[in-house]
Amino acid sequence: MATAPRVPLVISNNYNKVRQCHKCSWVALAGRSSLSSHYSNSFSASSLCVEKRVKKGFRRGVVITAMANSGTSTVLVTGAGGRTGQIVYKKLKERSGQYVARGLVRTEESKASIGGADDLYVGDITDANSIVPAIQGIDALIILTSAVPKMKPGFDPSKGGRPEFYFEDGAYPEQVDWLGQKNQIDAAKAAGVKQIVLVGSMGGTDPSNPLNSLGNGNILVWKRKAEQYLADSGIPYTIIRAGGLQDKEGGVRELLIGKDDELVKTDTRTIARADVAEVCIQALQFEEAKNKAFDLASKPEGTGTPTKDFKALFSQITARF
Repeated sequence: MATAPRVPLVISNNYNKVRQCHKCSWVALAGRSSLSSHYSNSFSASSLCVEKRVKKGFRRGVVITAMANSGTSTVLVTGAGGRTGQIVYKKLKERSGQYVARGLVRTEESKASIGGADDLYVGDITDANSIVPAIQGIDALIILTSAVPKMKPGFDPSKGGRPEFYFEDGAYPEQVDWLGQKNQIDAAKAAGVKQIVLVGSMGGTDPSNPLNSLGNGNILVWKRKAEQYLADSGIPYTIIRAGGLQDKEGGVRELLIGKDDELVKTDTRTIARADVAEVCIQALQFEEAKNKAFDLASKPEGTGTPTKDFKALFSQITARF
């Protein structure tokens, strides 16, 4: 079930009123590497009223009247401007009876491109202070941020060989996938956030994974470090290490849970972005998803049975990291 929201306290009767988007999914395939890119952020805070009452013969006390809709929780999606992040943000807004959606994007242009709503915040995850306003008052955080390598110009696929990649200044994996995610986790902990869902990537158990050589960024190494930091933070967490992301319809495939990159060695190592987005949201609803880490992929469409029972899916997970 959705976590009940925290609400501000309003005291009456003369009391004082009291960097990036998750744009890439990385998965190492047998004998080669593959980079699947994807350009991936109501509960109106109702109040509790406290009335001071004094009756003859009785001690002074307070009566608390709840007026909040305790069935909704406020969820922030960071990386809401990217292709996966947009899906999560949209799904949350479609479920307004359960969630109040917020999104964090890096630029005003990105905000405008996905509608420019007031619940979209602009901030840079490598600047800890800039993300605080978006995180204040939320119940859960879904992290969909990732550094993104750029291809060096001049590559001609007709000539064979492999393209070369680089990271822009200020956008290296160490800065985005490690320090940027650490900033989010620290801010969430300070704000009393009840759960963090972090989307990472399969392939992180092998430091020599070819993807770490892209732009000399060691991206999977830094992702793994951020995942460990979250697991050690004391905040209830769900770490989803997604396979290669695909732009396909969600909800029509059987989802597969794995650990320690077992799925990387199989033919079932990809997953639709829409399915990753759904798992992110479902992870907020079941205790079985908390304090768990898992690899996520799917069977090809038309094989197996489409996953509908997410409690059963999460119950398969045995690994905490």
